[in-house]
Amino acid sequence: MRAVLRFAQPSARHFAPGLAAGVLSACFAVALLASSAWLITRAAEQPPIMFLSMAVVGVRAFALGRSAFRYLERLASHDAAFRQLAHLRLGVFARILPLAPAGLGGTSRGDLLSRLVRDVDDLQDFPLRVVQPLATAGILASVSVLGVWLVLPAAGVTLALSLLAGGLLATIASTVLSARSERLLAPLRGTLAGEVLEVVENLDVLSAFGALDARLATLAAADDRLCRASLRRSLGVGVQGAVLSLFAGLATVGALWVGIPALSGPGGISGPGFAVVVLVPMAVFEVFAVIPLALGVWRQVRSSAARVASAVPTSVPAEIPAESVNVPTDAPPDAPTTTSVGVRPVLELTDVGASWPGSATPAVTGITLRLAPGDRVHLAGPSGAGKTTLAQTLVRFLDYTGSYRLDGVEARTLAPAEVRSRVGLCEQRPWLFDDSIRQNLLFARETATDPDLLAVLDRVGLGDWAARRGGLDARVGERGALVSGGQAQRIALARALLADFPVLIVDEPTANVDEEQGDRLVRDILVTAQEDGRAVLLISHTPVPDDLITARVVVPGPAR
Repeated sequence: MRAVLRFAQPSARHFAPGLAAGVLSACFAVALLASSAWLITRAAEQPPIMFLSMAVVGVRAFALGRSAFRYLERLASHDAAFRQLAHLRLGVFARILPLAPAGLGGTSRGDLLSRLVRDVDDLQDFPLRVVQPLATAGILASVSVLGVWLVLPAAGVTLALSLLAGGLLATIASTVLSARSERLLAPLRGTLAGEVLEVVENLDVLSAFGALDARLATLAAADDRLCRASLRRSLGVGVQGAVLSLFAGLATVGALWVGIPALSGPGGISGPGFAVVVLVPMAVFEVFAVIPLALGVWRQVRSSAARVASAVPTSVPAEIPAESVNVPTDAPPDAPTTTSVGVRPVLELTDVGASWPGSATPAVTGITLRLAPGDRVHLAGPSGAGKTTLAQTLVRFLDYTGSYRLDGVEARTLAPAEVRSRVGLCEQRPWLFDDSIRQNLLFARETATDPDLLAVLDRVGLGDWAARRGGLDARVGERGALVSGGQAQRIALARALLADFPVLIVDEPTANVDEEQGDRLVRDILVTAQEDGRAVLLISHTPVPDDLITARVVVPGPAR
């Protein structure tokens, strides 16, 4: 959490201009009130205008300077905070990418989204609403107390005591009334986001089984908890403001109490000086009021930073391979490197096993098979046997035990990205973006032209379908809602063909289609692979004709 907060704070070089402008703006605001009070009081004595000219110029300068420095402060400080926020967000994504997808199963998608968006955004409040206000208010209070003390020492002491007492009591009131709510706001927002996403994504299923009302009640309860926490926080803020307003008035009364006798006493102050020491506390407390508020924001920022830190653990689980792998320094001079893997590699597994993060037992063990260019291997087995786990292992989303070699090179000595450039995966539920068919294909090969995309759609049997839908600009809907399961699988296959993976893993392509479409899809996948000379590992619990495959491997059952 401390590392996240340090990263959220801009560097001194970028933060200092905004802080300096903020301090000058606050000081000019107090100086404007002080010079205005002196000018009005002194003018009432009807002196020659020459004795007022400097004060007149001062009032104009402080009024213009306050606004100008306020604008510069907002511009500089927000620019620094937003730039740092961009670096922070990229840093969070860079840290979380090695965990995806296998290492993110412990956090709901809605809560994870809230952490990566709302909680990261909240961290901009650390420099803007915590560090800078505290520094500005502290500097201004010290300068103001010193200035009032120079005019009337007793009034300076009174102002200092009022600031200390008011700030302390306001902070205590805010802590007692709203500290717990401020710490709970971020987690409650994450819970609500998760509930909303759950209801929206599963609305059809909930409605079909009559469970929608119960889920909406759960959603309403989560929203009610968030509302109550927000109201309790608002109560603390209101009481805090009332306390500071009370002490601002007490500071003014105290200045009157010590200033009136000084007007008539020997060596006393003048009428304009008296007006300054009486009215300055009002301006000082207006700026000083941000200190208790900043402490409340600090509690919220700490909570958001803790949630971001928990979403991005300090160490990658042992079951997740490191994203950057180098050959060990003690390896022999002829140790294989990434350049040893050919364009059409041979994939060999010997007694391979794998586990999911946090699991006490392996999900799959003892897998031995060989895939050479042109091979089409059918991997079968009952549900829960670990077939999908093996698919995730082959593209290095999971680490493994045993031996996994590409052209004789052990996969753990290669960067996972290098493995994925050779071994592609068509998942059981392929992800489709809420965009056009074109964009769902282009990210596999950005240089592909429209004729290339239409050609690959023809190869997977979607050419006529795409033409009927309106061509490449037809949208597929959120998560492929506007296409069938078989069409989604064929789009995923088209992406794999565009990416030109020499080894292709196809996980349960018939899971979301009927038997006739499933048989046709499997045949299209294997025939297309045979034409290209690529190796295919077809993972399926349904039978596959012997003439379409070159070998079968059976996973016996769940690992014990």
